[in-house]
Amino acid sequence: MPRIRVSKPLVELMREFKPETISLMSKYKSTNSDGNYLHWNEFKWRVEKGDDEVAAWTATKLSRQGISKSLVTLQADRDRYFSYCVPNSLTAKLHLIDRLTGGGSKISDGLLMSTQDKSRYLVKSLMIEEAITSAQLEGSSTTREIAKEMIQKGLKPKDKSQQMIFNNYLLMTKAIEKKNEELSIDFILELHEIATHQAIENNAVAGELRQEDNIVITNLYNENPFYPPAADTLPSRLTHLCDFANTDHSDREPNNFIHPIVKAIILHFMIGYIHPFGDGNGRTARALFYWSIIKSGYWLFEYVSISKLIQEKRNDYDKSFIYTETDDFDITYFIYNQVETICRAVKLLNEYVDRKQKDFYDFMDWVDKSPISKKLKREQLEILKEAMRSPGREFTAKQMSADFGITSNTARKYLNELVELNLLVQSTKKTGKAVVYLAPANLKSKLNKS
Repeated sequence: MPRIRVSKPLVELMREFKPETISLMSKYKSTNSDGNYLHWNEFKWRVEKGDDEVAAWTATKLSRQGISKSLVTLQADRDRYFSYCVPNSLTAKLHLIDRLTGGGSKISDGLLMSTQDKSRYLVKSLMIEEAITSAQLEGSSTTREIAKEMIQKGLKPKDKSQQMIFNNYLLMTKAIEKKNEELSIDFILELHEIATHQAIENNAVAGELRQEDNIVITNLYNENPFYPPAADTLPSRLTHLCDFANTDHSDREPNNFIHPIVKAIILHFMIGYIHPFGDGNGRTARALFYWSIIKSGYWLFEYVSISKLIQEKRNDYDKSFIYTETDDFDITYFIYNQVETICRAVKLLNEYVDRKQKDFYDFMDWVDKSPISKKLKREQLEILKEAMRSPGREFTAKQMSADFGITSNTARKYLNELVELNLLVQSTKKTGKAVVYLAPANLKSKLNKS
């Protein structure tokens, strides 16, 4: 990331007010003609020839101030507070997300038979994806295949990288479990403890606020250093953050309305800014984002994974933090960045659902035609569906018991029945007596024959 150029604060621009600013206010609005919310670092290069760049920037800042909403309980520095605004281009993106996630009909109709099924199959696979990529953002090097096997089979993490991924999976589970509860400092500490269990650095302690002020955050070039707030201010700042999270900003309070997606993004940002922990702030922040958005009724976000997309454009993510910190604490930069990420994540979810639907309908075609399928339990059909998609995959009674909420004995009975029907292959692990059940490479032809 190259050096970021920073403008003077608005209060200083107004002291040095240039008369031509007034005539430029009709041309330079909160966003440019393409709807982009530009920081001075990008804005200064896009001023029309002949226009004074500082006067044009002042006109833009004044336009933003006219629609800005101050977050008076969220302190930035000394007597300064964070703010944000919602220009038309941001409203349009929020509307797109609302439209794409409204009702969740694509997931509930035809793809999965009940809420219970939905939780067992789709949620688990996408929570694994989020757990892996969230850990990779923090430096985990475990491959996706190993990570998925560890979670799916309930294996014990073998190293710190695997521990980070396993922790993140538990973290997502906890965020969803607590969706009906209010935010408290104890809950934030609980999330952090889960996120960093046996996977923490910088001499930090899992589940405890940092006590030191020796943290400096910079980019790859050691530029734009950020010094998090003093440790002795953390209890007060987190108390105010909890109050903000627990305040009703819904449409029931129109004069106090904050769009639920915007509110969840603000919580995400504030944990990053306050930096209450010596390590694990990012993981905790992303968990709070999910907790907040799901609490607001956006149930579809149980299936939306954002960390992979943050990872793909990590420079833009980091830059949006710096833009906020270097431009009058305007969180709008970070909000735009995350809304873009969410839009892409929701679109990817729809593509994922389309693939799941095709698999489902292909499998149901076999179910309709096969006499054997009529004798099978729903759990057995789900195992076969996974086996057909992943030849060579291993299944265990322990895994099946956890996935379907049945006893290990029942799970073992169901798997053995599939072996008797020649639809799975039973084997024994070389390392011990554990029995595994393998998906044969020719399962599809076996199903067709049956």
